[in-house]
Amino acid sequence: MKSDSAAAARAIQLEQACDFAGAAEAALEAKDPAMAARMAVLAKRDDLFAACERALLESGVDRCARVASDLLARGFGNHAGRLFSLAGDPASAGEAFARGGDAVRAASELERAGKPADAAKALERALADNTENDALRRALAELCARHGRVENAIKVAQQMRPGPERNATLPLLERSLRAIGFAEAAEEIARERALLGDDEAAPASVAAPVANTRAVLFGRYEVVREVAKTPHAHLFEAVDRISGARVAVKLLAAAARGTGRDALVRFEREAQALAKLRHPTTVSLHAFIGEGPALVLEWMSGGSLASLLAREAFAPSRAVEIACAVLTALGEAHRLGILHRDVKPSNVLFDAVGAPKLADFGAAHLGDVSSTVTAGAIGTISYMSPEQRLGRKASVASDLYSVGALLYEMITRRIASAQQGSFGEHAPSSFHPDLRAPHDAVIAALLAEDPAARPENAFVAREKLEALAWPKLSIDAPAPMSRRISSHPAELSERLAPARDLLDGRDADSLAFDTVIERHVRVIPISDETLPRVRAFAHVADAALGTVLWASTADGVAWTEAPTGTCLADSADPIGPSDLGLLRHVLSRLHEAGGAHGGVDREHLYRTATGLCLAFPRDLTRDATTVDDLRALEALTRDAVTRS
Repeated sequence: MKSDSAAAARAIQLEQACDFAGAAEAALEAKDPAMAARMAVLAKRDDLFAACERALLESGVDRCARVASDLLARGFGNHAGRLFSLAGDPASAGEAFARGGDAVRAASELERAGKPADAAKALERALADNTENDALRRALAELCARHGRVENAIKVAQQMRPGPERNATLPLLERSLRAIGFAEAAEEIARERALLGDDEAAPASVAAPVANTRAVLFGRYEVVREVAKTPHAHLFEAVDRISGARVAVKLLAAAARGTGRDALVRFEREAQALAKLRHPTTVSLHAFIGEGPALVLEWMSGGSLASLLAREAFAPSRAVEIACAVLTALGEAHRLGILHRDVKPSNVLFDAVGAPKLADFGAAHLGDVSSTVTAGAIGTISYMSPEQRLGRKASVASDLYSVGALLYEMITRRIASAQQGSFGEHAPSSFHPDLRAPHDAVIAALLAEDPAARPENAFVAREKLEALAWPKLSIDAPAPMSRRISSHPAELSERLAPARDLLDGRDADSLAFDTVIERHVRVIPISDETLPRVRAFAHVADAALGTVLWASTADGVAWTEAPTGTCLADSADPIGPSDLGLLRHVLSRLHEAGGAHGGVDREHLYRTATGLCLAFPRDLTRDATTVDDLRALEALTRDAVTRS
C-alpha cells in the first residue's frame, strides 16, 4: 500500500513538472490506469497508452467506459474510441472516432454496432471535408458493397483517381459490375488489373477463363463447402461475390418444405430475432432471402463450443468468460422481448479470434417473454430447464438455467443436473483445486430447480459471476481431481508433434507442436512443490508474461507458451524506461498472485511485434523469491543505464 501511495504522489509531482510520460508510468505503478491514460495521451506515447488499455480492461469494462467518456470530454476522441471499443460499446466508439477525425475507424465501429447507415454518413461527411482522400472512398465503397448497395459502391469506386487506393478497390469494382450484369465493363476492369500485375486478374483477351465448378446460390454466394445438413436445413460456407466476405448460408431443406409450416416458421422466427437483435455477442444476420428461404449469416471460423468441449478442458476463467458473453447476448434479447429457449454448446460459436457468440434463434419466442414449450419439440434435454422438460412456460430463468448447464459442463466435463440449494456431490470445486464454496454457490443458483431461486435476469447473473475471481489454470480432469503424479496420457501425447521450428535453442529439450491449437508449446515437468508457481503464472494471464496454456497435477506436466521474437541476450537491443515499467507492472501482478519468476534476465526477455515479453522460467526447481526478482530488475535497470 505504501508503495502505491508513493507512486501516486510521484505521479502527481511528475504531472506538475509536465513530465507526462513519467507521470503515466508512475500512475500505472500506483494502479491508477485512469490517470495513466490521461498522462499517456498528453505525452503522445502510444506504447504507454496500450499498457493503460490492458490495465483498464482488467479493472472492468465499466471503468474502461468511464475513462473513455472522460477522455472524450477532454477532446481526445481517438483515444476515447479505442477504450469504448475495448469496453464493448462500438456505437460510442464510432461517435468518438468521428469526433477525433478518424472516419474510417468510426465507420468500422458504427458498422459493428449495427448502424451501417451512420457509418456511411461518417465517411461521407469526412469526404465532404477532404474530397481528395481516396482511402475514405475505398472504405465507403467496401461498406456499400457489404450491405448490398452495389450501385453506390460502383459509383464511389469510379470516382477514385489512379493510385494505390484505386488499385486495391479494383477487385471489388469488378465483382460489383458483374453482379449487376455489366460484363463488358467488368472485363475492362479485369484487363486493367492484369496490366497492373494482379495475378488473380485474367481478362478474356489474355487467357481463356477457367470454368468455375462451384455452385452459386442466389446469383451471389459462391459455395466453398457444405458444413452441416439436417432434415430441416443445409448450412454452407460461402463467399459473397460482391463484398468478397466469407459468409454462412443457411438454406431451408427441400424436404422440410413439405412437412408443414413448422420449419418455415422457425426460419422466419430466426430472421426476425436476428434483425431485431444486433449485438457483438450474437451472430450477425447479413440478409434474409425469401425465395430460398435462406439466412446469410456471419461466418464463424472458430467452430462451436460443442466441438471444443469434445477435445479440451477449460480453465474456469475462460468458461466464465464464455458464459458471460452468452448472458450478455441473452440479456439484450430478453430486454427486447426475445427468449432463446435452445441455449446449448452447438449454438455457441467462435469467430476467428476466439470471441464467443450466441447463434440459432430459430427456437426463439418473440413478443411476450414466456411461452409454453414441449421438450420433444424445442431445445435439447441436457440443457433444458426443469420447467421446460415438464412442458411448462419458458421464461428468462429458463435461459439462465441453460447457461448454468453450459458453465458446469465446461468446468467439470459432466452434464449438469438441477440443484436444490447447494451442490451435494460433484460440486465444481471437487474438479478443480482453486475453486471454493462461493464458486459452487453461484453455479448452483443458475441450476436451481425452482426458477424463482435463479438470478433475477441475465445481467444480474453476469455480475454475480464476474464478482468472483476464477482460476486461470486449466485442469484436464474428466472425474474429480487426484493429485497423483502419473505418466502423460496417451490422447494428449498424440496431440503433440515434434517442433516444426527451432525457435530459441534454449528450449530445444522442451519444445513441441500442439496440433490442436497449432502453436509451439513448452512441456514442463511440475510437482506438488512447483505447482503453486505455475498457478501464480496462470492467475496473471498478461501478454507481457509467459502464459500457462494447460496443466495437470495428475500427469505432472504443464504446457506453456513458447517464447517467440528476438531474445535480448542475443542482441544489443536496449531496455528502455517503458520496458522497465512494464516489467515492474507484470512482476508486481505475479507477486500479488503469490508467485515469483526467478529468472528475470535478458535470456528470458523477448522483443516481439507487440512489445516486450518475459518468458516462463526455464528452471522451476531453482528457488525464487520476490526479493530475487526485484534485485534482478535493479540489475537490468543498471545495465540499461550502462548501455545507454
